[in-house]
Amino acid sequence: MIIFVIAMNKKNYQAELDRIIKENSEKGITPSLLLHACCAPCSSYCLEYLSKYFNITVLYYNPNISIKEEYEYRLSEEKRLISQMNFENSVKIIEGRYMPDEFFNAVRGLENEPEGGKRCEECFRLRLSETERIAEKLCFDYYCTTLSISPLKNAALLNEIGAKLAQNNPVKWLVSDFKKREGYKRSVELSKQLGLYRQNYCGCVFSRNNTVNTNG
Repeated sequence: MIIFVIAMNKKNYQAELDRIIKENSEKGITPSLLLHACCAPCSSYCLEYLSKYFNITVLYYNPNISIKEEYEYRLSEEKRLISQMNFENSVKIIEGRYMPDEFFNAVRGLENEPEGGKRCEECFRLRLSETERIAEKLCFDYYCTTLSISPLKNAALLNEIGAKLAQNNPVKWLVSDFKKREGYKRSVELSKQLGLYRQNYCGCVFSRNNTVNTNG
């Protein structure tokens, strides 16, 4: 009985996204979307899918990437991806401010947390807060993030943070779980086709050290 209740309470974010897309399409509306992007591989499927229904501006805001060369390389790959893909509607990119101290301040005291724990939650909140702020300032209809495409990222947590930030604000949070419908698999395929750089850690020094230690 307990297992049944948990299953019933689990939200279907893809179904909710389908509903939003359908409602806008029936009204003949192509809304504006500010899409936070963590990297080009994760963006590939998200942009292929969402650009059919939204005018998109990609926001590259990732202060968690403390190695500047890594940050700049991932940014250049994001720009290359957008320049090489064909989209049904407009796709542009803007670069957020790059201040790694914002990340370290946000996760202070959580340095020893495991991957996927409280430190990651604060990192999500930092990046989504900035995305929401810019989306409201620039009068976007919706905002969202590519992060939910990763099998290692908690889509329920991302949607909870995003929806809470959007409460009582004109910009709406676009619910999503982009790993559904084999979204992650498609992102791997597109990355291979375009020769995109696929990193093996999220970007922060903590995940990088964990990867180094894991790989020996």
